[in-house]
Amino acid sequence: TFEVWDALLNGGRLAFPRSARPRLDEIGADIRAYGVTTLWLTAGLFHLMVDERLEDLRPLRQLLAGGDVLSPDHVRRCLRALPHLRLVNGYGPTENTTFTCCHTLTLEEVVETAPIGRPIEGTYVRVLDTDGHAVEPGQLGELHAGGDGLALGYLNRPDLTAERFIPDPYLPDARLYRTGDRVRAHANGVI
Repeated sequence: TFEVWDALLNGGRLAFPRSARPRLDEIGADIRAYGVTTLWLTAGLFHLMVDERLEDLRPLRQLLAGGDVLSPDHVRRCLRALPHLRLVNGYGPTENTTFTCCHTLTLEEVVETAPIGRPIEGTYVRVLDTDGHAVEPGQLGELHAGGDGLALGYLNRPDLTAERFIPDPYLPDARLYRTGDRVRAHANGVI
């Protein structure tokens, strides 16, 4: 629903692909035909578009990509070729409803990884060690997500729910989702 509500609640309009399973060239044709200015792509599709149809993204003002780790090489190639483009890394497991963190990427900061940024409104994250303690800025830890969008658990899977949805050690009566993702939180809060 992110794609639907974000556009409609911000005065935009929706453009649906003309083909149920568009080819890469058809995505570019639809961008031009509909005058698309903001687009959401999965990480895999973003990588393919950068590799094979980068110029088709030129009309965009904003591109959100995520759903998996973004390749720093692809991010750099995109930002160099399209310096006018606002490229946002949208990170979030399904268990925490669409996005957990977002970050507008810049060439200067995309070195070994593409940062996922800070939590969106109504969401919070913790970077914890294997014992459930917060790690120092710059140290590796597991990302845990909490907040308004957190799922109640897995349907008919109490064992998996108990393993992945744990009590928040710092906030009474709150729960966290153990993402399994290894991250570093920098002193400025960017993950």
